[in-house]
Amino acid sequence: MAEPRRVCVVGPGTRFLSGITYYTYSLIEALSDAGHQCSAVLIRNLVPERFYPGRARVGGDLTELRLPPDVRRFDGVDWHWGRSLARAVAFLRKERPQVLVLQWWTGAVLHTYLVLAIVARLHGAKVVVEFHEAQDVGEARLPFVTRYTDLIGRSLLRLSAAQLVHSHFDRDLVNDRYGVNESVELIAHAGYDYLPSRPPLRTAPTDVINLLYFGVIRPFKGVEDLIAAVDLLGSDRSRFWITVVGETWEGWDLPNRLIADSPHRDRITFVNRYVTDAEAAGYFAGADVVVLPYHRSSSSGPLQIAMAAGLPVVATKVGGLVEATARYPGVVLAEPADPASLADGILEAAGLVGRRFQGATTWADTARIYSELFDGILP
Repeated sequence: MAEPRRVCVVGPGTRFLSGITYYTYSLIEALSDAGHQCSAVLIRNLVPERFYPGRARVGGDLTELRLPPDVRRFDGVDWHWGRSLARAVAFLRKERPQVLVLQWWTGAVLHTYLVLAIVARLHGAKVVVEFHEAQDVGEARLPFVTRYTDLIGRSLLRLSAAQLVHSHFDRDLVNDRYGVNESVELIAHAGYDYLPSRPPLRTAPTDVINLLYFGVIRPFKGVEDLIAAVDLLGSDRSRFWITVVGETWEGWDLPNRLIADSPHRDRITFVNRYVTDAEAAGYFAGADVVVLPYHRSSSSGPLQIAMAAGLPVVATKVGGLVEATARYPGVVLAEPADPASLADGILEAAGLVGRRFQGATTWADTARIYSELFDGILP
């Protein structure tokens, strides 16, 4: 059995709710269940609200997510720091973790992470960085942000004892960009099981196959390909219903316009907002097949929800998704940015409806890998 350690996990809180919030909270719970003494430093105000794509729902009552009651936490650090950073530093000094685990998904947190890593190192802790993205796609289009991420990111990584990624695809990206290699380890993304139990939330008739897209709507998510694929289903179209649930980011309203103009609009449910946990549970409970038509992806929270629920999935052959689904028998893989291939995948997945599949990585697996990592970097 691995030796219990004092571990502080740093990641986003629930004010700027995102998939990484759910990962952070799930990881802390898993490490606590494995016997580690966990604490948390949470990022409260991620960026100035006016710059956040989902600013209309910041601070909304959207989630039932809670940390275990015995986990001490500081909630939290603001992007602009002020007194919040001094209080976070005081919290770290009091907790004296042996390991500081930093969740990396956006360059917006790196200036804070760098300070926390320096403080942790000065107090004898090891620093572990877990990558969810080498850099956010939207941020990568901004030259200044890219240079900033490279500069601060490399400084942070020099302070770290290990880095974790979710796929070989991500490991190559991280190595190419930041020049780390021997200390990068793989850890499969665990299936998400945080959703509450809810009855199906379904507008589709019971005699058709309900195809669910769930997640933010951005240029690389490929939702427009799903709408186009409906036109290619031909006489089989009457067997299907499309449910799209997600918040539009970066002004990407092409899917919105295609849905509004579709001749099959009466067979499409469109919920264009960030939904609550209870609503998300209902939409997944009412889904027959989950469709993820991404053009690129390192990992996918909706994929992990679908696999944890055992649902059939149609996903594209991009980024880390091929590895993420390699042991999941309920997946059908399609070509990215190819509505015809997506339509073929949908027709194939129709044959899987009604079955439930196993193959998602568990959080106990995640805790075990982390525990082994801790034993390797600590005396």
